[in-house]
Amino acid sequence: MALFRSKQKMSPNGPAPLEGMDLVLADLDGVVYTGPSALPFAVESLNRVAEQTRLAYITNNASRTDAAVAGHLNELGLRVQATDVVTSPQAAVTLLRGLVPEGATVLVVGGEGLVVEVQRAGFTVTRSAEDRPAAVIQGFAPEVGWTHLAEAAFALHAEEGTAGIPWVATNTDWTIPVARGLAPGNGTLVSAVHTAVGRLPTFAGKPEVAIFEEAFRRFGSRNALMIGDRLDTDILGARRAGIRSVHVMTGVDRAKQLVAADKTMRPDYILSDLRELHQPYPTSQINEKNNSVRVGAAEVRMRGHIVEIVTEGDDRLNLLRAGCQAIWNSGLAIYGLEVPEKLYT
Repeated sequence: MALFRSKQKMSPNGPAPLEGMDLVLADLDGVVYTGPSALPFAVESLNRVAEQTRLAYITNNASRTDAAVAGHLNELGLRVQATDVVTSPQAAVTLLRGLVPEGATVLVVGGEGLVVEVQRAGFTVTRSAEDRPAAVIQGFAPEVGWTHLAEAAFALHAEEGTAGIPWVATNTDWTIPVARGLAPGNGTLVSAVHTAVGRLPTFAGKPEVAIFEEAFRRFGSRNALMIGDRLDTDILGARRAGIRSVHVMTGVDRAKQLVAADKTMRPDYILSDLRELHQPYPTSQINEKNNSVRVGAAEVRMRGHIVEIVTEGDDRLNLLRAGCQAIWNSGLAIYGLEVPEKLYT
C-alpha cells in the first residue's frame, strides 16, 4: 500500500495509483460532481482513465436508476452506459433474492431507482403493509416521508416469538452532499424505522461488501481501485472488499478526518483531485531512528504524544500525507495526541 512503505532508501515517487489496475470504481457525489455540476478536472481525468482500463461508477444513492445516472454523467461530458453504473438498489435486490421467493410481494420505501430494480428482479411492488408483503426494501429518495416510514414499521412489526419478515436497506449514509450542503441520508431514515421496530436491516451499499461483489461479478475482476471521498463508506468498504483505495479531497471528508482515521478507514492514496490518478505517487520515507516520515520535502515526526512538523515543504498535501503516516504508524489514539493545526486546516 502506497502510504505504508517502510524502506528508508527509495525513489521520491512511486507508480501512479492507476498502474496495474484492471478495474476502477468511482463514487459519484463528492468525486465526480456536487449537486448537478462536475467537480474541477473530474470529467477529463475519468475519460482518460476509461481509455486505459475498465471504469465503473458505484453509488449508494438509491433515488435514481442506473440509466438516469448514466444520462447525467454523459451530460457532464463522460462516456457512460447504464451497465457501467453499479447502484445500491442493484446490490440490495441481489440480497433480497436470497431471502424471499421469486415473484414475492415487497414493500418498497424509496424512489424510482429502487422500484425499477425490484420490478426488474420479478418482484411485485407494494407501498402498503396491508398487502402483507414478504419483505421490506428501503432506500433514499427526497420524497420519502413519515407515511412511507410508518408503512415499513407496520410491515416489519413481528409477533412475539417470531423473527418478522426480511428487511433490506440500500445503504447506511447518514448524510448526502447536495448543492446547498449536507442533507439527511438513508441511514437517518432507516434509524427512524429501527427505533419503531427494534431491529436493524441487512445493508447492501458501501461500506458493506455486497455492492462491491455486485461490481466484481459484473466486470469480472477483483483487481480494482476504489475512488471515494468518504472514509466511512468508500474507504472502509474498499478495505472490507480487499481492494486498494484513493481518497480524493473534493467531497465530505478532508484533512481533519484523514488525520483521525482509524486503521479500518485509511486509504492507500490521498489525492487533491483526480488528475493525480495519472501521476507518480510520492512515497513515504520512514526514518525509524528519529521516528519521522518524509514525503517530498515535508517531514513530520512523533515525540511521544506530540506530532511535530520538522519541515513543512512546499506542498501542503505532502505535509498531510507525512502527518497521516506518522500518526497512523504510532498506534496511538488521535484524542491523546497534540496535533498542529497546519496538518488539518
